[in-house]
Amino acid sequence: MAGLVAPAGADSLEEGQALAQAIYDRPDGQDAVTRGTMTLTGEGRRERVRESFEYRLDGEPGESWNLIRFTSPSNIANTALLVHNHPGGDVDQWLYLPATQRERRVSSENRGGSFVQSELYFEDLEDREPHKDEHRIIGKDELEGVEVTILESIPVDSGNSVYSKRVSWVHEETLIPVRIDLYEGRDEPSKRMEVQSIEEVQGYWTVMRSSMTDLDSGRVTILEVREVVYDNDLPRDIFTSRGLEDPQRAQRYNP
Repeated sequence: MAGLVAPAGADSLEEGQALAQAIYDRPDGQDAVTRGTMTLTGEGRRERVRESFEYRLDGEPGESWNLIRFTSPSNIANTALLVHNHPGGDVDQWLYLPATQRERRVSSENRGGSFVQSELYFEDLEDREPHKDEHRIIGKDELEGVEVTILESIPVDSGNSVYSKRVSWVHEETLIPVRIDLYEGRDEPSKRMEVQSIEEVQGYWTVMRSSMTDLDSGRVTILEVREVVYDNDLPRDIFTSRGLEDPQRAQRYNP
């Protein structure tokens, strides 16, 4: 790993926990609506582009809701995922499949399953609270010409994550991890998340383009934001079973 490696002392742990908390607390509005695309590409794969809307609402500290709904192509249109992050770290997820016209709960055993055949796991769509991991600063580096802090995060309880370790390259100005190497019990990372574009929108630093790569297969999922609007006063009833099944409830808030 490039960069100056920090000692594994109490200071690096204390600073690591503080940095992880700062990343988690980074301002991103009370709510947001995002219009974007998901592109599946990479080795041995026919490129597919999907369009979607994502709705996010923050509640009390540690609580948030996310609703992701695909709008095209036709074979995935209206497929939706609702994620409820509870204070303390518990997470509930429900997947709605229009072909069956019913929702199903995503079990904790399936957190390492692929989300709609992408390189994203269901766990990657959760808001992971900092207390679930032990964080340590392991160095400083320069990535794509910007200063970054390298943060290692290891689950306190190995049973509460698919990943055995995360190593993040954190952009110091925006507190956005611009690269995350994800480990699944091996010496080498199995996946890599990379940010290609960041913009300031309504005063909030926003990831506009990112990718998740399966380092074994070479397959890639690219996420691009076409439009995002913050602080829309989204109603809570969008993030319910009825809101999951009925796309009309949220459409009026689409940018």
